[in-house]
Amino acid sequence: MMKYQLLKIIVCPVCHSKLSFDLEKKELICNVDNLAFPIRKGIPVLLKRDARNFIL
Repeated sequence: MMKYQLLKIIVCPVCHSKLSFDLEKKELICNVDNLAFPIRKGIPVLLKRDARNFIL
């Protein structure tokens, strides 16, 4: 599970904006770049190559 304190300091590796957490999909979301970064085994994978594009 993603810890709230960690979410306060993690930023998007592409644009450095704040990320939000999608509890249902277990992803970190960058609304600026429209990227969703996966969380695998409780560890955020903040690599652009592993991110997926999404549209709200």
